[in-house]
Amino acid sequence: MSEKASPGGVAQAVVGQYRELTWAAMILGIIQGIVLNLAFVYAALKLGFSIGGSTVASIMGYALLRGVMRKGTMIENNINQTIASGINTAGTGIVFTVPALFMLDAKWRAAGEAGLEFSPWPLAVAGVAGAILGVVLIIPLRKQMIDLDRLRFPSGVAVTTIIRSGSAGLEKAKLLFIGFAIAATWKFVMAAGWLDGPLLSHEELNISFGVVPDYLAPFLYLSLMNLAAGLLAGRGGLPFFAGGILAWWVVSPAAVHLGWVPDALVAANDSSGYIYGKMLRPLGIGTLIGGALMGVVVAFPAIKSAVASLASAAKTAGAGGSKVGSDEMPLWVLIAGSVAAVVLFFIAALITPGVSAGQAIVAAVVGTLWLGLAGLIVAQATGMTDISPMSGMALISVTLMMWLLDSNIAAAMAVGVAVCVAIGQGADMMQDLKTGFMIGGRPVKQQIAQFCVTWIGALLALGAIYVLWTNGPNGQDFGGFGEGSALPAPQAGALMGIIDAVKSGNVPIDKYAMGGVVGALLGAAPMAGLGVLIGLAMYLPFSITLGYGIGCLTQMWLGKKFGGHFVEHKLVPLAAGLIVGEALMGIAHAAYEIFSK
Repeated sequence: MSEKASPGGVAQAVVGQYRELTWAAMILGIIQGIVLNLAFVYAALKLGFSIGGSTVASIMGYALLRGVMRKGTMIENNINQTIASGINTAGTGIVFTVPALFMLDAKWRAAGEAGLEFSPWPLAVAGVAGAILGVVLIIPLRKQMIDLDRLRFPSGVAVTTIIRSGSAGLEKAKLLFIGFAIAATWKFVMAAGWLDGPLLSHEELNISFGVVPDYLAPFLYLSLMNLAAGLLAGRGGLPFFAGGILAWWVVSPAAVHLGWVPDALVAANDSSGYIYGKMLRPLGIGTLIGGALMGVVVAFPAIKSAVASLASAAKTAGAGGSKVGSDEMPLWVLIAGSVAAVVLFFIAALITPGVSAGQAIVAAVVGTLWLGLAGLIVAQATGMTDISPMSGMALISVTLMMWLLDSNIAAAMAVGVAVCVAIGQGADMMQDLKTGFMIGGRPVKQQIAQFCVTWIGALLALGAIYVLWTNGPNGQDFGGFGEGSALPAPQAGALMGIIDAVKSGNVPIDKYAMGGVVGALLGAAPMAGLGVLIGLAMYLPFSITLGYGIGCLTQMWLGKKFGGHFVEHKLVPLAAGLIVGEALMGIAHAAYEIFSK
C-alpha cells in the first residue's frame, strides 16, 4: 500500500494487488520441489516411509520471499510450499512401487531365470495420469471437507503455524541450513569409508560388544537422516519402534529357543539372515497386508462420509459454485482433466508389452474406479488422523490388477503407480488447501498451481530411481538398492516379495496368514495405521528402526526438558535440515560414482 496526494491535498491510499500466485512463488516452488523430490526419493528408499516437504519449503519460502526479496506474503509462501510439496509427493507413489520391478528382474536373472521385461514409458505415463487424477479428485471435496466439515488435517495446520511465524522464520531457516551442513558433511565422511573398521561397515555400527548374540540384531545405523525422522515423529513414532523391538527382541529369540532355527547357524552366531528371510520378512508382509485391508474395512464410515461430501460438493457446484470468479476451478476443467487422465491411464496399459486393447480398457476403468475409492478413503483418513496408508493401497492395487491382467506384472505395476501417485497427491493437496483456508488464500490459485506442475515429480522420481539403480555396490552397474544394500527399499521389497511368491508358487501361506491376522487385529485398534506401521517395522532392518526409535525418545526427552516451543521452533527445522542434507549428499555421491566409472 502507498499514498499519493489528491487534488485537495488529502492523502489517499493506493492499494496494490496482494501477492499470491506470482512468478517468484512458482519458480521457487518448482526449484524446491525438484530438490525435495530427489532428497525424499532417497529417504524413502532408505527408511521405507515418506516425509512431507511442506515444512522445509515453507521455511525456505519465508527466508527467500520475505527475507531476501523483502516483499513476500503469507499466501504467496503458501503457493510456494503447495507447488514444492506437490512435486515432492508425486515421487512417493513412484518410489513405493517401481523399485520392485528392478529388484525382481535382478533376482530372477541371478537365479538363471528369464528376467522381467519392462519399459519406463508406461510407468511415466501412469505417473502423470495419477498426478492429474489426484488433483482432479480432491478439488470437488475441498469445500465440504475443509469449509463445512472442518476436518483437522494436522500437517496443514502445522505448516500454517510456520508460515505465520513471522521473523522467527529466518531463525528457522538458519537452523535448517545448519542441519543440512552437518548431515551432508557426515554423509560425505561415511560414504568415503574413512571410519570403516572392524566394528563399522556400510554405516552400520556393531554394538554387540562381543556378548550380544547375532539373532538380537545388535547393529545401529549411523544415519543422521534416520535419527532426524525420529526427532520429527516423537511419541507418534513409538509404535513403529515397538514393531522392531517385537520382531528382533521377542520373536527372534523365541524362535531360537523354541528350536525353529538350525543349531549350526545359532552356534556360528549367524542366524539373523535365516530368521529374517524365513520368518520376519513374510510375517511383516502379512501384517502389512492385514493392516491395510482392515484399514479399508475400518474406513467404511469415512467412505460414506466422503461420498456424502462429494454429493454435497456437486450440489454446491450446481448452485453456482463453479461460476466465473468462484474460488474453485471451473467444472469443465475438472471434466477435461479427468478424461485426459483416464486416456493416459489407458495408454499406459496399452503400451505395456503383453496387454491387449481389451485389457487396457479394463485397467483404465477398474483402475480409475479403485483410484477414486482409494482417494476418498485417504483424503478422509488424512483429514482426521494425518495417516496416509499409501503402501497398503499399492499392495491391494497391484494384486488386484495382476488377477485382472493375467498376471502381467509390468501392467499391474503401472496401475499401482497411478493409484499411489494419485492418492498421495489427493492427501497432499487437501493438506495444502487446509493451510490456504487458515491463512486466507484463494483455493483456485493453489489448484491452478498444483494442476500445472505436479506431474514433474513423477517423472523426476522415475529418473532418480534409474540413476540410483545403476550405482550398485562393488562397482556393479545395477543393484543400487534392495535387500543388503544401503537403500533397502522396504516398501517396494514387500511388494516384490508378494509378486515373487505368487509367481514361484512358493507362498508361505502360514506366515502370511499369521501376519495377516495380527495386522488385522492391530488395524482395528483405535490408533489409525497401527497394523501397517508394525508390519513395516518387522520388515525393515532393525538397525534402521533402532536409530529411528532413539530419535523418537530424544524428541520426547527434549520436549519434556525444554518445552513444546523448543521442539517446534528449534528441533523441527534442524531435523528437517538433517534429512535433506544427508539425502542430497547421498544422491550426489551416487551421481559421482556413475559418472566417474
